[in-house]
Amino acid sequence: QDAFEAFHVDKVLVSKYLKSLQIGELAPDQPSIEPTKNKMLVKDFRELRAAVEKMGLLKPNQLFFFLHLAHILLLDTAAWLILFYFGTSLVPLIVSLVVLTISQVQASWLQHDLGHLSVFRKTKWNHLLHKFVMCHLIGASAKWWTLLHSRHHAKPNCFQKDPDIDMHPFLFTLGKKFSVELGIKKKKYMPYNHQHKYFFITLPPLLFPTYFHCHTFYIAYTKRYWVDLTWMLTFYIRFFFTYGSLLEIKSLLAYYFIFRMLESSWFVWVSQMNHIPMDIYYDNNLDWVSTQLRATCNVEQSLFNDWFTGHLNFQIEHHLFPTMPRHNYWKVAPLVKSLCAKHGIEYQCKPLLTAFADIV
Repeated sequence: QDAFEAFHVDKVLVSKYLKSLQIGELAPDQPSIEPTKNKMLVKDFRELRAAVEKMGLLKPNQLFFFLHLAHILLLDTAAWLILFYFGTSLVPLIVSLVVLTISQVQASWLQHDLGHLSVFRKTKWNHLLHKFVMCHLIGASAKWWTLLHSRHHAKPNCFQKDPDIDMHPFLFTLGKKFSVELGIKKKKYMPYNHQHKYFFITLPPLLFPTYFHCHTFYIAYTKRYWVDLTWMLTFYIRFFFTYGSLLEIKSLLAYYFIFRMLESSWFVWVSQMNHIPMDIYYDNNLDWVSTQLRATCNVEQSLFNDWFTGHLNFQIEHHLFPTMPRHNYWKVAPLVKSLCAKHGIEYQCKPLLTAFADIV
């Protein structure tokens, strides 16, 4: 299936696990594609994927990722050195917070690449560096992220299948169809008519320092991700040892909470701009391409947009080819546009600020 092809790098390895699950084969007269799926679109996309592989667009440029990691480590070090050399007065504190926030967000984009196995050709090296970046540099569980994010990619914007929209209907009502459904049922957990206002002071600044903080430890503990938990503890030991030598306990906790709020705000605006404004509904069992396109939009390319969003401005290409190294998205984008045009599928691409406004 297209999802299987999209997610796995080492097809030979994962095929070994499938052998024990085989229960039979389709008879020659049985259709291999369900009636809810577009047969011609599936065929054309598989041809496109074969062309993409032949063009070498799934092969990573490791220099790109090395330089990206280097700038993260330099910024991480610089954040502490600013306080060490210039003291802990207001201006150095603010500059240090900004530098550390940039480092953390860029690290979150890199762990995203590693989690999708798009940095190294060998899966084990992706997993190893993923633990270093996600657990040690950021302080969250790599396996926790993989568990949630894989489900998001499999069924984006599908209610009760995509964990990224689990906030409906408890905090926000999402999607026009679901909003009407709640109105008919007369269910209301929050003042939804004001959600575009309280969004600013809830989800962007508080997602990381509250929910994600608790949830990553909860999942890592309950699922016994002991290696991840050990790696995560190294982040907190390093942070409180290095910054604790410069700041008093109250200032240290305030510093930590503020940079988490800044990091969270940056992450939420970028991660939500590609999906929340799109169609949100129950799973209709569509083909791979239709499932991804109806739930995903792009943001215009520029050097700043690429860096600021971690190339998630090419969200359509990323969802169709999740293991593709991000530096190749711009190369495959024209081919994806042509595929969409041929089959009459809308390929949405917006300016960055318009994408942010569409969230609200």
